[in-house]
Formats: sequence, C-alpha cells, structure tokens
Amino acid sequence: MTTTTTTTSPETVTPPSTPLLNRFRVPGGFVLGAVLLLGVAPLVLSDFRLSLLAKYLCYAIVAVGVSLAWGRGGLMVLGQGVFFGLGGYAMAMHLKLTDAAATGEKLPDFMQLYGTGDALPWWWTPFANPGFALAMTVLLPMAVAALLGFFVFQRRVKGAYFAILSQALAAALSIWLVGQQATTGGTNGLTDIQGFFGYSLDDPVNQRMVYFIIAAVLLLLMALARQLFVSRYGELLVAVRDSEERVRFLGYNPANIKLVAYVVAAGMAGLAGALFVPAVGIISPALIGIVPSIGFVIGAAVGGRASLVGAVLGAIAVAWAQSTLSDEFPAAWTYLQGLLFVLAVGFLPGGLASLGVVLRKRRTGGGTRSRTSGETA
Repeated sequence: MTTTTTTTSPETVTPPSTPLLNRFRVPGGFVLGAVLLLGVAPLVLSDFRLSLLAKYLCYAIVAVGVSLAWGRGGLMVLGQGVFFGLGGYAMAMHLKLTDAAATGEKLPDFMQLYGTGDALPWWWTPFANPGFALAMTVLLPMAVAALLGFFVFQRRVKGAYFAILSQALAAALSIWLVGQQATTGGTNGLTDIQGFFGYSLDDPVNQRMVYFIIAAVLLLLMALARQLFVSRYGELLVAVRDSEERVRFLGYNPANIKLVAYVVAAGMAGLAGALFVPAVGIISPALIGIVPSIGFVIGAAVGGRASLVGAVLGAIAVAWAQSTLSDEFPAAWTYLQGLLFVLAVGFLPGGLASLGVVLRKRRTGGGTRSRTSGETA
C-alpha cells in the first residue's frame, strides 16, 4: 500500500489593497490646506498677522519651485533671489508708475528726488501697461533662467559649480541695482507703493484681498508641481538626478530635462516676487541678494525638499523664525540660519518631512526583512 504525501507550497502573501483613504489623501490634503489658508487663517489672525502670513506664503511659493528643481532634479538653486527680484521689480515698476499717474506726475517720486530729468527711462515705459507688467513678472525670470540654463547645462556644469554660478548671478544683479540709483532706487529700492491695480493698499480689506490672491496662487502652483512630480517628465527628472549618464544612453537629453525644471522654478520665484510687492509694499536689493537666495533653499531643506508640503511648511517656519529671532538676535541670526542648513543637509537630508521614516527605520532595525521564503517584504 502506497501513501501519497502532498507538499504544501509556501503561502503567498499578497500586498493589501490600497485603502480608500489613501486614494483621497492628496485631494484631501489640498482641501485641508485651502480651508486653513482661505477660511481659518483670515478668521483667527489679525490684519497685521495676516499680512505677515502673506509675506511668508510668498517665500513658500519660491519653495515649491525649489522642491521641483532641487528636490526632484538635484539642482542646487542658490540664485532664486535673482528671479524673485526680477518679478518683484517688474510689478513694482508698474505700481510706481500707476501711483505717479494718480497724482498727476509723469515720474515716480524717487526719480523726482534724484533729479533724473523730465523723461521716463525708455525701459520703464512698457511697464505702464498692466498686461505687459504682469507678463514680465513671469516671462522675464523664465527668459533669464532659460538663457543661463541653456549654456550651463549644455556644458554639463553641475553640483557645486552650478550653485556658485547661481550665487554669482544673484550678487551681480544686486550690485547692479544698487549702482542704478536714479532708475531703480539704489539701495532703498522701490518703496512706498500705495495702490494695487486701482485698489488702495492702505485699506485692510484690500490687504486681505492680496492675501487671498497669494494663498490661492500657492495652492494652484502646488497642484501644478504635484502633477509634474507624478508625470512622465517627473520620472525623467528623478532619473536624471540619480543617473544622468544612463538617461543619456537611453536617448534623452538630460540638459533639456534639467532646463525645464530650472525655468519653471524661476517662473514660480518671479511670480512670488510680484506678489510680495503688494503684500509688503517694497522691493529692494537687500531682498534678492545672496543671503535671501540661501534663505529660500534653507526653508525647503529644513522642511524637506523632496516633499511639496514639507518644503512649503519649512519655508513658512524659517521665515517666521527669521522675523521673530532676527529682532532679538540681529547679529546671530545669520549664523543660526547657516547652522540650520548644515544640520538639515548633513544629518537629515530629507528634512523634517522624512523624520517619521527615519524613526520608523531605526525602530525596525534599519529596514524590512523577509521572514519566510514565500513572503514578500
């Protein structure tokens, strides 16, 4: 009599299906952000605090572009102050011309003070048109970024050399603006802006309107960046960051892929600078030099440059800390800001957004293990 023995194969563990909650996580996050920014914040914050938040949200818009270019593309963009300043000056020039026309003057007040004559500089004239000025707040930074990025990426300049070139551009623009006192306001910049497309900025209601515009633009740009992240282009950008030579062997041009991310990030920074002007009422070389450019990157690094939400929250937190601590420790804040950057890059590269993952890995011993031959980790 023979007995047949049956061998049971190892149990196959299938990964659990995606919960319904995860499918609506991203849309739910945007809805929650919209409720907090557009509903809760205007109700609980005073006019002064709300204007400060509007300023911080402008920095957060820059952080969205930094997350795309640096977090996804690996481009250390240390010159975003250039594009922030180009967008800010384009908007401020139009608003200064509008303020002068409202008082019956042909020239802005600072040009009358410095005695530049009766004629408006030729390159100021087109900015009297609101459509042209609005277009230039985005197109001018993107054009400069496209010109610089084309030569830099085609020459395969990357890493620290690209960061140094970005900072050199920021320093050059700041020095040029300071030297053109008669036409750009010099060190003071363009100040005392009174109106915003026909609305007085002295009215708290109009200031709240500016805040709502900034918050809405931030949410829209985050949605746009999210779509880029999950698109085929986003996958190519990550591939270029991780292995540029392999992408080139597959038939793609890494220079063009990086150029698109750099130009889009520049456009976002220019739009942030344009919205910063009515929120604060000033734009000056001190806001677009090397130190502000590093500050934009620090905010994204602290929050988590690879995470949109992390970069945005990090930029807001660092901007709030700068406003709070720089008043009490004016000489030490710059060193503290640099220390934050070193700590974030050296010890927590993923920023605060990756803190949960790091703690989870330490708690589980550094990763997942296959416990049986038939189980998938």
